[in-house]
This record gives sequence, structure tokens and C-alpha cells, in this order.
Amino acid sequence: MSIFDQGLEPTNVNHIALSPLSFIERTASVYPDYPAVIHGSIRATWAQTYSRCRRLASALAGRGIGKNDTVAVMLPNIPAMLEAHFGVPMIGAVLNALNVRLDAEAIAFMLAHGEAKVLIADREFHDVVHAAIGMLDHPPLVIDVDDPEYGEGQPVSDLDYEAFLAEGDPDFAWQWPEDEWQAISLNYTSGTTGNPKGVVYHHRGAYLNSLGNQMIWAVGNHPVYLWTLPMFHCNGWCYPWIITALAGVHVFLRRVDPQKILNLIHEHQVTHLCGAPIVLNALVNMPDSAKAAIDHPVNAMVAGAAPPAKVIGAVEEMGIKVIHVYGLTEVYGPVTLCAWHSEWDELPLDERAQIKARQGVRYPTLEGVMVADPKTLEPTPHDGHTIGEIFMRGNTVMKGYLKNPTATAEAFEGGWFHTGDLAVTHPDGYVEIRDRLKDIIISGGENISTIELEGVLYRHPAILEAAVVARPDEKWGETPCAFVTLKADHQNIREADVISFCREHLAGFKVPRTVVFTQLPKTSTGKIQKFMLRDMAKKL
Repeated sequence: MSIFDQGLEPTNVNHIALSPLSFIERTASVYPDYPAVIHGSIRATWAQTYSRCRRLASALAGRGIGKNDTVAVMLPNIPAMLEAHFGVPMIGAVLNALNVRLDAEAIAFMLAHGEAKVLIADREFHDVVHAAIGMLDHPPLVIDVDDPEYGEGQPVSDLDYEAFLAEGDPDFAWQWPEDEWQAISLNYTSGTTGNPKGVVYHHRGAYLNSLGNQMIWAVGNHPVYLWTLPMFHCNGWCYPWIITALAGVHVFLRRVDPQKILNLIHEHQVTHLCGAPIVLNALVNMPDSAKAAIDHPVNAMVAGAAPPAKVIGAVEEMGIKVIHVYGLTEVYGPVTLCAWHSEWDELPLDERAQIKARQGVRYPTLEGVMVADPKTLEPTPHDGHTIGEIFMRGNTVMKGYLKNPTATAEAFEGGWFHTGDLAVTHPDGYVEIRDRLKDIIISGGENISTIELEGVLYRHPAILEAAVVARPDEKWGETPCAFVTLKADHQNIREADVISFCREHLAGFKVPRTVVFTQLPKTSTGKIQKFMLRDMAKKL
């Protein structure tokens, strides 16, 4: 035994499980009277919010819920969702935030697979909740949330959320996790093929990714954060915990509405928000009179599908400073960013936007990122051209997939997490996504990046949204097929106009052979559902 270990074993004095639960205890102690919650006419301080979280934990414990029991929630961005992020794990239970846009069959699968003992649900989802519960052999205890911002609605159960909280003790002595590897939450991936997979997060990862987000964004104390990102998505990228740690204000938003976003930014002097590129794109396309609401510094963290440089540039012209991050459900949300260099500030807006569209480098809280050959795991050269798969490893990678050891082993094969995203590494070490492994188009033996093609389409002044997929072709194997939504005042654009525009900016083999004008199908987090577009392209 080393002299540095003799009599120096870890004890509960110097070695405590890392958990984001510590954040709310500190904030409520240091800033009890500071604002925590703004939701319509509802206001709550940090002391009040902490008390409600403890009541929730106590009430759940009183109903027999404890360590490693699953508590599911079907909630929009409302205060009860924030309370669940603390109240549920305070008793060692596991929070399963359900995607509110899924159908009853998918919800029933998740409740059964995750073995949910309790379901806390908003009245807006009455029909889908009742249909899902009807499919279960062992239905959970259902608690009804009556949100005044929703208005009249049919209760999902006779047990009211406020009445349930009244069962609990506001001074409840909640339990720290015995082990930081203990599960804190369960998040299901959007299963585009087969059943969705249950991604399990631990307390350590949630704590560290919270710190990582704060470090790379340099969010100071008391931010005013607007919930444009669904809180069910990767636990809101850990922001329920982060904003709480910083004694910030959670400004809630039940659904994304560009005008309401601008109103709330102005009314509450919002400093930070997160979301998919589609959220920013919606703001860009608002009238100038509405955009004038942004009269103070606003910061936006954007992730999801790679945002076209054109969108980033337009958002920054509005006065919103964009930070571009990248991640997946399996890594607690964002884990890489386009870390900025001061010398880039002198570049023209278009060039700055092109740089900012890259996925960049790892967070300080992620230990490894590489682009490598998917089969050999041999790193690709840093030439900005050679495509490989993105691999990750570190403390903010999931525990694994619930009840699915085969899928977990495949995802972790070779000692790295396989993301399924294809990218290049630039000479400066910055990673840039070229496509999903399943989205890359191989036409006549040539690889075509749908993201590169989409970036060109977004530069067309008539195009509001664009997505490109492969269309089967007898001669070439497959060719690019573009699906586009036109701006309201540019409805006279034809397929030939779009193809001609692409020819001016792309090599001939990359130009779409087909252009379809339509509304793009999207997930609840604003990601375009390319699997649906691929089906449409096959049927053309």
C-alpha cells in the first residue's frame, strides 16, 4: 500500500456521492427569497420551490415509492416538471419524463418497460394517457395536474397533484444517493425502427454534465432562463438542475410559439434559452416589429440537427448570441461545442456562421471524442474531408440501455460509445458532422452529405425549411431528394428554380434530382423525421 493510501481511505467527510440534488438545497438556503418560477400568473421563490419538491418526495414515500422505483411524468414545460426533477430522486426513485407527443401505444410500452409505479400527467394528455393505461396489466398510480395555463380540461384521475403534495411534509428529510452510480432518470430514445430504447442516467453524470454546460456557456449567477426546449428531452439537457444551481429563474412555456417567446424575452428580460434550430428559424422569420422585442443581450444554445450557417447568421443579426453544441440522449444532452476563438470575431458574418455551425470539441467534462473508422476504430486524418463515425467516452455517457444488454454492448463495443453520426475532423481538431450513418447518400459510389446540401438550400431566399434524403435510383443506386417548405411570400418557386440554385453552389453529383414542396414532419423537439421522408421518397 502506498504511503498516500495508509490511513487516508475515503470517508463520508471527504468522499460524498455527486448529485444535482445538492443544488436545490444550497440555492434555497442561500437565496430563499429570490424568484425561482414564473409561469403565467404563478410566481414562486426558491424557498417555496424547495418546500414543494420535499412535499412531493414525502408524498411519494408515503405511497410506498422508494429507491429504484420508476415515477413517470407526462408534462409540458410547467413548474410540476421542475419539481419532479428534484422530488422524485430525493427518495432514490427514478424519473421517467415521457415525450408528450407520442401515441398511446408508445407511452404504454414505456410505462410497462420502465415498470412505472406512478404517472403524473397534465390534463392536456387525458385521452392518450387513458388509452395507454388501458393497455397495461399493472397500471400505475395516476396523478392529475391541473395547470391554469392550460385552462379547462378533463382530469386524468381523481387524485389531484396539489392535494397529493398536501400529503407531504415540507421539511421532509430526503435521502442523498448512497452511490453516485445510482440511477437518477430514464429517457427513451425516439425509436424510428423497433421499440425505443431506455437510456439510464446516473447522479454523477447528471451532476457533471450540469457543470459542463455551465462552464462552456459561462452562465453567471441568477440567469433568467426561458423553457423553449422540452424538459422531457434529455431532462432538458440538465438545465432543470443547472438553472437551479445558479439560483436562476425558470420561465415556463407550455408550447413553442414564436410570438410568445419574443413577448416573454422582453417582459422578463430573459438571458438564456435552448432549442433545436427550428426554434431559432421561427424567430428569424417573425416580422421586424416583433423581433424588436429583443432589446437586451440574449444567449441561445442550439443543438439537434446541425443548424445551417444561414440561420445562425440571421439569429445573430437579431441580437441573439448563438453557441452551438452537439450531443445525444445517451450522453445527457450536449457534450461538445464550437469553442470560440477571439480572432474569429473579426471575420465577416457569413464566415463566422460557417465556423459556428461546426460541432467542435469536447466539453471539459467529457473525457474523449474522436472521429474514426466505424469498423476498425482507427482515427481518421484531420483533413476536413475524410468521413468517419463520432465516438465518445467519459463520465457523462449513460449507464446503458434498460433491460437491453445486447444493445448496450453494441453501443460500447471497442471501449467507445458509438454515436451513429458521421463527421470529419478539421486540421484544428474541430469536428463537423456530415450526416447520420443512416442518412449519408451514396450515389454512383460517391458520398453525399445531406447536411451540406441542406446548408445550400437554406441559403435560397424562398426556402423556410429543407431536408434531404436518399431516393432509390436504378442507375446511381440512390440520388438526393430535397423536401422543402417555402416562405409564405415565395409560393411561386418551381422545382427547376431550386435545382438551378443548387448547381451554382455544389458539384453536379450533389445536386438534388428531385424537389418536393411540402410541410416537413417533425419530432416534439423540432427534429425533422427523415425516416418518414425516406418512405415518401421511395414511393415517388
